[in-house]
Amino acid sequence: MRGPHNILRLIRTGATLERTGAMGLIMDAMDAPPLVRGTMRFLAWPFQWLGYKGDTNMPPALRALTALGPAYIKFGQVFSTRPDIVGDALAQELRVLQDKLPPFDAEVAKASVASSMGQPVDAVFSEFSDPIAAASIAQVHKARLRDTGQDVAVKVLRPGIERAFRRDIDAFYFAARMIEVLSPSARRLKPRDVIAHFEGVVNGELDLRLEAASASEFTANTAEDEGFSLPAVNWDMSGRRVMVMEWADGAPMGDNAAIDAAGHDRAELGERVLQLFLKHALRDGFFHADMHQGNLKVAPNGDIIAYDFGIMGHIDEYTRRVYAEILYGFIKRDYQRVAEVHFEAGYVPPDRDVDEFARALRAVGEPIFGMDASKISMGGLLSYLFEVTERFGMETRTELILLQRTMVVVEGVARSLNPQTNIWQVAKPVVEDYIRKNIGPGAAVRDLRRTLMVLSRYGPRLPKIVESALIRQSSPEPEPTRGLRWKSVLWLGMGITLGAMATLLATMFF
Repeated sequence: MRGPHNILRLIRTGATLERTGAMGLIMDAMDAPPLVRGTMRFLAWPFQWLGYKGDTNMPPALRALTALGPAYIKFGQVFSTRPDIVGDALAQELRVLQDKLPPFDAEVAKASVASSMGQPVDAVFSEFSDPIAAASIAQVHKARLRDTGQDVAVKVLRPGIERAFRRDIDAFYFAARMIEVLSPSARRLKPRDVIAHFEGVVNGELDLRLEAASASEFTANTAEDEGFSLPAVNWDMSGRRVMVMEWADGAPMGDNAAIDAAGHDRAELGERVLQLFLKHALRDGFFHADMHQGNLKVAPNGDIIAYDFGIMGHIDEYTRRVYAEILYGFIKRDYQRVAEVHFEAGYVPPDRDVDEFARALRAVGEPIFGMDASKISMGGLLSYLFEVTERFGMETRTELILLQRTMVVVEGVARSLNPQTNIWQVAKPVVEDYIRKNIGPGAAVRDLRRTLMVLSRYGPRLPKIVESALIRQSSPEPEPTRGLRWKSVLWLGMGITLGAMATLLATMFF
């Protein structure tokens, strides 16, 4: 229930951060302004007794995030790839959240596997290891099939994970509502839509059959991609709470020492992981949206192996073209075209001045091109771009949330392999290839042919469709139902005391 009781959950978030010692650490790492820092500490300190104690053997940030639950762990995973935002030390510490969380009991996992497969674990597997990796939603065991001797990875959902996420997401919805009530200017960010998007992503992770389907589609799309491979899904043994895949051997992407020892070129790997992501997003419109180090390995032959397909991003062809043109415009420093694309796509209200917007974009892009490669940051670009679009009334585009977030994460992976990676030089050939194939006269002819094919299929129904549309257009609209004003007053009354805390806490996670 998305009601006032969620205030307690948000207070407990701040109290847990303060009690575990993570509040100051996170504020320092993110270089929070003194006003935010002071307000957060002032509001959270009296409620420390409400905070979760957590595992005292863990460092403060890990202790707090793991105590708060899986949704918070997800945010920690994102920050683990961003040493430029939280610092090298904290980023390294947070990598534990990718696949080294405390596991649940192996016997519980075996019971879940046996229930899913309808037969005892020993009847299917000759070997079944203790957990070798544990993340926020599931853990993985290495096993060997009894009939073939093949090594496989068995992924099992955590017990009670659905209820845990439901609780956190309800609190996030409440915080989003408080932001909209107490800060009208923030409504353009569509905080509730953002949470709804996050909820949809999480729900997809909580059904491993959907993950198996994503893995199958991703494999088909990338079959011809050189230097990239995916483990195969064993459909016969997979279900809603259990998924079995081919075992993938290789050096973890987050272990530079192991990669060096295996003789791989880390600079080339960094470039390849960026280009593969862009190719999947632009060419296919279907991409791995959780490409942190914990979900990537380097095979002995040098292939990049991706796994854990619970979060996959999808963007339609029109959005891909818009995104490619924006990237291409920045690469070519054609800010006028970048501005025009924003207006053509409806991202910026039409009553704003396109030339003024182009000048503002130039102020974003030019300083970046003068930077040393190690200082060029997609995260920084998106931050600056956010400030500019805020001034011009651009609303949050929920269809781009995963794309933008994943690009920041992948950049972090590439930088962890080689801090001198120049994202613009790496992205340029992929974006140029997409532009050449999908924007221009050839693409226009292809689009026209597709349009004619659609019209030919619907030809006999077109007169009826047009008639129905005209009837709806001419019919008077029903009077809107007036909502009860007391609801708004109630929300405001409940949030007035603790609204500042809800806003500040939620800001950390949007």
